[in-house]
Amino acid sequence: MGMQRSAGASEPPHLAPARRVAVMWDRLFAHHAQPNLNLQGQIRAMMVAAILDGQIPAGVSLPSSRALADRLGVARNTVVLAYEQLVAEGFLVTRQRSGYFVNPVILGGRVPLASTEQTAGRRDTSARPGPRWHARFRFQPSAQRNIVKPQKWQRYPYPFLYGQFDPTLFPTRAWRACCSKALSVVDIRSWAPDLIVHDDAMLIEQIRTRVLPRRGVFAAADEIVITVGAQHALYLIADLLVAADTRIGVEDPCYPDARNILRARTNQVRSIAVDRHGLPVTDTLRDLDYVLVTPSHQCPTTVTMPLSRRQALLEASAAYDFVVIEDDYETENSFGGAPTPALKSLDYDDRVIYIGSLSKTFAPGLRVGYIVAPATVIAELRGLRRLMLRHPSAFVQRAFGLFLSMGHYDALIGRLSQEYHKRALAMADGLQKYLPECGARALTGGSSCWVQGPPGLDTERLAVAAEQLGVLIEPGAVFFGSDNPPRHYFRLGFSAICVESIEPGLHALATALERLHQLRDA
Repeated sequence: MGMQRSAGASEPPHLAPARRVAVMWDRLFAHHAQPNLNLQGQIRAMMVAAILDGQIPAGVSLPSSRALADRLGVARNTVVLAYEQLVAEGFLVTRQRSGYFVNPVILGGRVPLASTEQTAGRRDTSARPGPRWHARFRFQPSAQRNIVKPQKWQRYPYPFLYGQFDPTLFPTRAWRACCSKALSVVDIRSWAPDLIVHDDAMLIEQIRTRVLPRRGVFAAADEIVITVGAQHALYLIADLLVAADTRIGVEDPCYPDARNILRARTNQVRSIAVDRHGLPVTDTLRDLDYVLVTPSHQCPTTVTMPLSRRQALLEASAAYDFVVIEDDYETENSFGGAPTPALKSLDYDDRVIYIGSLSKTFAPGLRVGYIVAPATVIAELRGLRRLMLRHPSAFVQRAFGLFLSMGHYDALIGRLSQEYHKRALAMADGLQKYLPECGARALTGGSSCWVQGPPGLDTERLAVAAEQLGVLIEPGAVFFGSDNPPRHYFRLGFSAICVESIEPGLHALATALERLHQLRDA
C-alpha cells in the first residue's frame, strides 16, 4: 500500500506547531491504515476518526490536498477525492479560497466533555452503595461448564478444535458475489425494511426445496423459522416449551451448552447414557415431556442411530406422549456411504421438532440456523423471536438465499465432504501410528472424532501439556452431565487444521502424553 509511515518516537516539545501538526497526520495515518482499503479509503477512515474523536476541532482548517499528499506520499488526486467524499457525506465543508473545515453540524447533539467528566467525578465520590448484582441474578450463565477455546487459537500450529473456521475452504468469490447481488437496488428494497416476525422468502423457499429434501424432510413455508444459528434455535424452543417442572431427557455425553440451556429453565434434566447406537429407547423415557437427540451424528461420540432405533424412538414418543427435539447438525459431511434419513423424515405425527444449521459447516460466524415444526409451533416461535431480536439479519438471509439458489452451497458441500474425508483418513492413520493406546471410533462423516484415552488419563492435564507444544484439544469431561465425569475422553476436531498438519500434530500430542506418563511414574 506504500504509505504506511512509522509513527516514530515522541517529538521534542520545542518542535514548531506546523511540524507537530505534520507529525499528527503521520501518526493518524499509520494508526488507521487498513490493508483491506485503498489509499482513498484509508485517508477517509483517518479523517473520520480524527473528526469524531475530537482531534480536529470545528473551525480548524485541514491541510491543503497538495500538502497532505506530499506528507503521506500519495497522489494529490487521491486526497482530493477523499476530501470531496467527506464533503458529500457532511464531515467537511468548504470555504471559498480558504480550504476545508470540519462541519460543526457533524459534531452536534453531543454532551459536552466537561459535563460528562463532572458527572463521572460525582459518581466516583458518591458514598451510596450500588445494587448487589449477584443477589439479583436468577442464575449465573458464566459459571456453567462449557467448552473453552483460546481466543487466538488460529496462532497455534495444531488446532484440533471442532467447528472452527478454515479460510482455505471458504468460498470467498461465490459468497462475495451473492453479497454484492444482495446489495442491488431491488434486493435492498426487499431486506432493508423491518420484517417484524417474517423471514426472507427466498431463503425459506431454498431451505424448503433445496436443503430439507437432502435429509428426506418436506415442509411448508409456514413450518420453518430462521434463527441465529442452531444454538439460538434450541434457546427459542426451550423458552417457549420448558417450564420449571418440565422433564427432559438428554444424551450423555452431549453438547454442554444444550444441557446448560435446559438446566437454566428446569431442574428436571435427565442424562441418559448413549451406547454404540446412540440414545437407548427404554422405559426410562416413559415419564419425560421432551427428549433432545442428535441421531444422525451424535455429539460428541459421532455415532449414528440406526433406522430401527429411530423408528423405535418415534413409537415410544407416541406411546409415552413426549416430543423429540432433533438437532441434525453437520449431516451434510458424510463420507461413509448413503446417509441415514433425518428422524424428522419418519415423523408422521408431528412429534419431532427439527433443528438445522446452514453456516456451521463452513463459516460458523455467519450464524444461520432454522427450525422445522408444525405451523402452530412456528407461529409462536416467531412471536417469541420478535420479543428477543425481531428477526436475524435480513441482508444475511438474502445473501444466503442467493448462495443456495445459485448452487454454491451444494458445490461447497461436495468439496467439504471430500476434504474432510482426507482429513479423517489422516486422523485415523495418525492416531494408530502415534497414539495406539487410545481408542477412536471409525469416522463416517462430520469433522471431529471422539477419543478414549487410557485408564487414569486426565485429559485436562493433557490439554495443558499439549498446548505448550502448539496442540489444542478439547477435554471430554465437560460433555458429561454428572458432577464426577470420566476424565479420559477428549475430542479432536479437524475442520480448522489442514491435512498436512494432522500427522505432526498427533505426533506432538503423543509427546505430550508421554511426558505426562513420565511425570506420573517419576
